[in-house]
Amino acid sequence: MQHSDDFLDQWENIIAEVNKTDVPLECIKKVVIKLQKGRQKTINVHALLRQGLELEEVEIMLTRFFKEHDDQIRDVDFVVDISSVASLVQPETDKLLGKL
Repeated sequence: MQHSDDFLDQWENIIAEVNKTDVPLECIKKVVIKLQKGRQKTINVHALLRQGLELEEVEIMLTRFFKEHDDQIRDVDFVVDISSVASLVQPETDKLLGKL
């Protein structure tokens, strides 16, 4: 589903207020893991899904990476896919608001 820029801007403002750890994996484009000594590892979740991996497989891979590199990780950033979040949440929002 294609969304207008204004629609996505509204969702971006909403998402800015959400704790990123509460966002479902299917709404994350990339995970950027900042390691010691200025290194960084980027895991492109969307690319892995496009290549045919299942969400569970990506989650297992991420969990394994975090466990194996726990002592080296300084920070983790999530690049959220605003369009995916909007597509996931908007129909439910419309249903709830339609009942008012």
